[in-house]
Amino acid sequence: MIGWLIIGCEVAFWVFVLAGLSTRYLLKNKKLGGLLLLGTPIADLVLLAATAIDLKQGAEATVYHGIAAIYLGATIAFGHSMIMWADQQFAYRFAGGQKPKKKAKGGKEHARLERQGWYKHLLAWSIGSFILAVMIIWIGDRSRTAIFELFIIRWGLVLGIDFLISFSYTLWPRKERS
Repeated sequence: MIGWLIIGCEVAFWVFVLAGLSTRYLLKNKKLGGLLLLGTPIADLVLLAATAIDLKQGAEATVYHGIAAIYLGATIAFGHSMIMWADQQFAYRFAGGQKPKKKAKGGKEHARLERQGWYKHLLAWSIGSFILAVMIIWIGDRSRTAIFELFIIRWGLVLGIDFLISFSYTLWPRKERS
């Protein structure tokens, strides 16, 4: 059930984003558009509550419960920038806004963007790992939540690999294309 809820929350996130931006730019109603955009964190809170309730009622922690924590961390860390990107695209296409700048594909600017992406990944890992740790403590039965420790460790390894790749561009920047 939690697996389907994760999918539902991801869909709800993008439905709220598209509804908010459509209302803002197509219907020219900024207040209602803003309210719809505020719905995006509601999907996260629903997922967090459902995960906690499921575990507290005795469910064995599964991969899906771990993915829920990852999803929450990633949504909090990357959600604002994803919404800002979508907002720029909508403003350009439907409201005569400025054409969004393309991301740098080389040089110091690309290296800076890669580092910023890693910092967001670190934030996502920190939030997700905190949620997993709180669930481990809250459930109080390490045999039921052992998978959460694996999630923290494995995600930490992915974070380390991402660090090496992201910061390598600082030492060895890509050449800028003209």
